Amino acid sequence: MSPTRTQVYLTEEQRERIDEVARADGVTMAEVIRRALDLYLSTEGNASSALTATFGADPDAMAPDRREWDRG
Repeated sequence: MSPTRTQVYLTEEQRERIDEVARADGVTMAEVIRRALDLYLSTEGNASSALTATFGADPDAMAPDRREWDRG
């Protein structure tokens, strides 16, 4: 698949952190972003998968009684 040029706006902190990673790994900023997107879009980086994988991880967790819910 051929690459598609895409423009995004980053915060100053995001840009600085990406630049640090790029320097440390010896790759371009674009490569850092592509790797991050690949991880995010993979099943390992998927929030839903993470929640499913950890469901029931704390068997002692207690949910509040429904009568204690704030009804405001």
